[in-house]
Order: sequence, then structure tokens, then C-alpha cells
Amino acid sequence: MSLTLYNTMKKSLEEFTPIDPEEVKLYACGPTVYNYAHIGNLRTYVFEDILRRVLEYDGYKVNHVMNVTDVGHLVGDGDDGEDKMVKTSKETGRSVYDIAEFYTKAFFDDTKDLNIEVPTVACKATEHIGEMIALIRRLEENGHTYISGGNVYFSIDTFPAYGKLARLDLSELKSGARIEVDTNKRNPKDFVLWFTNSKFDKQAMTWDSPWGVGYPGWHLECSAMSMKYLGEQFDIHCGGTDHIPVHHTNEIAQSEAATGKSPWVNFWIHGEFLLDETGKMSKSKGEFLTLSLLKKKGYDPMDFRYFCLGGHYRSQLQFSFESLDSAKTARNNLVTRVQKLLEEGASQLELSALSAPAQKCIEEFKGAVFRDLNMPRALSVVWAVLKDNDLTPSEKITILYDIDKVLGLRIDGVVVAEVQELSADLLALIQEREIVRKNKNFIRADEIRDILLEHGIEIKDTASGTKWKSIV
Repeated sequence: MSLTLYNTMKKSLEEFTPIDPEEVKLYACGPTVYNYAHIGNLRTYVFEDILRRVLEYDGYKVNHVMNVTDVGHLVGDGDDGEDKMVKTSKETGRSVYDIAEFYTKAFFDDTKDLNIEVPTVACKATEHIGEMIALIRRLEENGHTYISGGNVYFSIDTFPAYGKLARLDLSELKSGARIEVDTNKRNPKDFVLWFTNSKFDKQAMTWDSPWGVGYPGWHLECSAMSMKYLGEQFDIHCGGTDHIPVHHTNEIAQSEAATGKSPWVNFWIHGEFLLDETGKMSKSKGEFLTLSLLKKKGYDPMDFRYFCLGGHYRSQLQFSFESLDSAKTARNNLVTRVQKLLEEGASQLELSALSAPAQKCIEEFKGAVFRDLNMPRALSVVWAVLKDNDLTPSEKITILYDIDKVLGLRIDGVVVAEVQELSADLLALIQEREIVRKNKNFIRADEIRDILLEHGIEIKDTASGTKWKSIV
């Protein structure tokens, strides 16, 4: 069963084959660490984690590289607006370096809570300025740059394939040009590779360069760092759909113009937005939803992960607390079912020891995740397994443990519920019920059952006596 993925560059599903049969080289755009990640950001990282897990489930070793933008990032992708790091520094009175360190830790705390695998390499932009300068020099030598107003620009007119990812029409870009925000640009779609002090007064983060003291453009870091750790051509580049028209378009232009190699990346895979009642989630709207806020409201991070699994990564997903409550209920039911299997003595088997019906369940799961990461369908396989009376408890546990390598819901961490001590009054009611049942006083027996339920105790009559468990 082959893995197929939707390639944004081709606008179609394609069978995935890595450049190196032994290792997949994967790059994902990481966080800009000027604030907490909101849950819309985190949905993208959950999707990328699922992609990595599916690749590993398919037997590949994955070299996963992710950048951390700690240099700052302009409010607009098109070199316009205020530097986000500087903006937060002004608002809080903290240094940009302290801000970056604090929110980098907060981001990785969130990903740990969500059971997102740690990247093979998490590279900070501030530690790779030399690589960025070297990349600009290559572009300069190849005739793709110009200097204007003290800044170094990439000229898109020198790269005829500009805009191929987003299907941009270069003739329309020129004819439709309006008064530019940056009058130094020859073409409104040209972008800055290196800013000097002409952009902001007293810029907090600056470095020496052949073009003067300054700092790199945002798009530059991903090209420089991905090629350092993955080579000049690699398998997969991920990110949100909002990166397609500008950030990823500019990455492709500068990378292929520098190396002369095309395609720079074989597969471009993008995740859709998480929406709230006002539309796309954004930090600019004021108060925004974070994982910490969900935890304060009583949700487990795995509730949010389960919620994300309920939508396909290429479809917009509408968030509401009602939908998160539904995910929480479903996940709790899953945990309860797993606990019951363990109480029945289920234990993990070797996959080779599974019966034909159990093997078929795993194949159905693979059919879902290998077909462009269809996680809603994958979840349906989970519930089908739990409801299948032809499977033994041990087979069910074995299947669930195996497919949770992709789901990442920590199913293998579920343990049998701790035995709860009952009060003397409740124990007396259970004993009374056993007596009245023997005397065929079923009306009183039912009354006692209802009283126990009101106290969060569920009872079950068995041949060996009355069993009870807490359902609170």
C-alpha cells in the first residue's frame, strides 16, 4: 500500500517517493517567538506531526528540521509593517532576546503537552546569520539582487518561474502595481534579503554584513537553514496555507535562483486554517485562544489533539467550545473503553500473531492514513475496532497501540482506573440491594441503583456478585 500526499505545487495527489530511500528530509516553518502560539497555529503543528508519524509508520527515518524565528518578523509578509519582536519589546519593556527565549520555551511546552514529536533539528535564526549572508552572496553573484535605499532586494524579474507555487501571473503583477509601500522596490513583488538601519531606527537585533550593519529579511532564514541541514534539494516542505502566496513563493525563488536547481523541494504540503466565529484565528485580534487557556478551562491537551484529528488537514476546521466538548467526551469514552479492555486482562501481542480480521483492521487504518492523511476516517477505524465483537480484548489493545503511533493520543499510557474507596453509606446501599434482589424486591433494587448513579457509582450484576465503578 503506497503513501499518497497532496502536492500543492502540482495541485494533485501524488505517490510519495523520497530522494533517499532510507530517509525522508522534511522541513516545516516554525514559530515566530514574540507571543504565545494560539490554537490555530498549533493545529498546523499537529498536522505536521501526523505527517511525520505516518512517514515513520511507513518505515522511513525522518530528518525533521524546523526553524525558530527569533530575529523578528514584520507584521506583513510583503516587507511592510512593524517588527513583531520589537513591538512586543516596547509593550512589555523586556529585551527582544528575553522575549524570544521565553516564548520559545512556551512553544515547546505546548508541543510537548500535545505529544508532538521534537524536530530532529530546531534551528534558531539568530544562530544562522552567517548562512543567510552566504546565501545572499550567491544570489548576488548570480545576478538576482540589487541595492536600493540601503537594503538588498531580490529581483523577481530575474527569476521567470516566480510565483509557480501560487500560480501568480507576472504580467498581471506588473500591470496591477499600485503605489508601493517601499518606494525602493523596482517591482512591488521584489522582497528584501537584507535590511540596513534604513528600515528602523535603533533596531534591536543587527549584525555586520558586506552591505552594512543590519538584519536579514524573514523569507531568507528558511532557505538558508533548510539547505544547511537537508541539502540543496529535499523531499517535503510544510506550513500553513497562508504561506503559499508570499513566504513560500519567495523561498522557492531565492533558493532555486541561488542553486540553479529545480525543483528545490519535491512536495509542498499545506495545512488549512482553524476558524473561530470571526474567521481565521489571529494574534492581532486581541485576546486569543492558547493551549494554556484550554487547560485552565479543564481540557486535557489530548482533547484538543483529538479535536484536530476530526478534520482533514486540507479542510478548514471550525472551532467552538461545543465541538471541543464533543471531542473531550469522545476521547474520555475511548480511554474508558481501553481501561475496560485492560481490566479484562488484555495484553499486547505481536502483530504477526493477530487474526485475519484484526490484520484487516490495521490495513483499513493504513488505507486511511496513507491516502493523504485522512484522520477522520482513521478515527472511525478506532471505533470500529472497539465495537468489533469478533476481536479479542488483546487483539483490540494490540491494534490500538499500533495505530496510536500515528494518532499520538497516548493510548498506551492509559492504565486501569484506580480502585476508589466507597463511603460506609454507599457500601451499605450496595449490600442492601443484593439482599432485596435475592428477595425479588426489584422496585427497591432499582431505587438503590438510581441513588448510586446520583453519587457517580455504576453497578453491574454478575454471577460472582455486584461489581461497581466510578463514572465521575
